[in-house]
Amino acid sequence: MLPDFTFLIEVLGTISFAMSGSFAAMQKRFDPFGVLIIAFVTSVGGGTVRDLLLDVPVFWMHDLLAVSLIFFTAIFTMIFKLIERKFQVTLFIFDSLGLGLFTIIGVQKGLNADLHPVIGVVLGTITGCFGGIIRDILLNRIPLIFRKEIYATAAIVGGIVYILLRNFSGLSEEINQILTILLIVSIRTLAVKYHWQMPKFYGNFNDAEM
Repeated sequence: MLPDFTFLIEVLGTISFAMSGSFAAMQKRFDPFGVLIIAFVTSVGGGTVRDLLLDVPVFWMHDLLAVSLIFFTAIFTMIFKLIERKFQVTLFIFDSLGLGLFTIIGVQKGLNADLHPVIGVVLGTITGCFGGIIRDILLNRIPLIFRKEIYATAAIVGGIVYILLRNFSGLSEEINQILTILLIVSIRTLAVKYHWQMPKFYGNFNDAEM
């Protein structure tokens, strides 16, 4: 595997989630500082949780490249906002890209730490999803992962497929990564287009019963 290719995935994932967070914050009419904060937590939230679980140095605390990318991406996005009004479509595109890119990074980190493949998939899902969870909590809305949209499921399926490709396909590592990223993004896109949804529980619950 070429280290440069993995580095490229990390850079693209950071930019994608920074844009996703920035657009989400601007939807809520946050000021520029608020946009920067939401862009930051969206980009580094999942990776931070992953590194804490792996008991390794948190990636962005010893490499300012990620922080710099987030800062300049958020600034660019705020400028881009002046000419692009289709927030929802743009947010979806970059959020889906970030999910696919960071899921791969998380699975790789787990496998490189000699953990069981199942734990690798878990770490991939955490890396891909937890930044969005923190973002949505700060934006005072139900995190996307807890709604009926296909989101974490796409990361889980992608993580499993990536491990299978890595072990049995005979393809290069770069091709395995690209195929998995495309799969995750495709699942998200098709799920939204054709309204694929997870079951949702209904009932007559109230606060007194909780």
